[in-house]
Amino acid sequence: MEREEVRNYVEQYCKLRDIQFSAYELYARKHNLSAKELFVLDIIWFAPDGCLQSEICERLSATKQTVSAIVKKFWKLGYLSLTESETDRRNKIVRFTDAGIEYTKKIIPPAAEAEVEAMAEISNTDIEELVRLTTIFSEHMKNKFSEIEGEEK
Repeated sequence: MEREEVRNYVEQYCKLRDIQFSAYELYARKHNLSAKELFVLDIIWFAPDGCLQSEICERLSATKQTVSAIVKKFWKLGYLSLTESETDRRNKIVRFTDAGIEYTKKIIPPAAEAEVEAMAEISNTDIEELVRLTTIFSEHMKNKFSEIEGEEK
């Protein structure tokens, strides 16, 4: 495929990605949240035994400071509890409090259901293909971007 044709596909893909991110951002704003805050709540929601702050950082490719600030915000609101990890006392296990469950159950389960419903509109074969191709593209993107990380800004 010609490079210009590939560039056009990259632009189309980026527009589609932006539509997806925009949907999350708009949904988050409806609940007075940022998309990152929404994603943090989502990760914790689907980790019933709690999760480490470092796991949230890794999953979101977010800095420790960013995740820490988000966790601190929800902790101050009484929505999260923090417990020292038995294996690494510097790392905290993040869990919802009862108030946090009450707050979050109005936000995350409807969003998760919307994702499932959107995916369910696609045939099984297309879902498998979407995930397969997105996996391949994501790996190539990760590799290509890691190759340029050392360049001067």
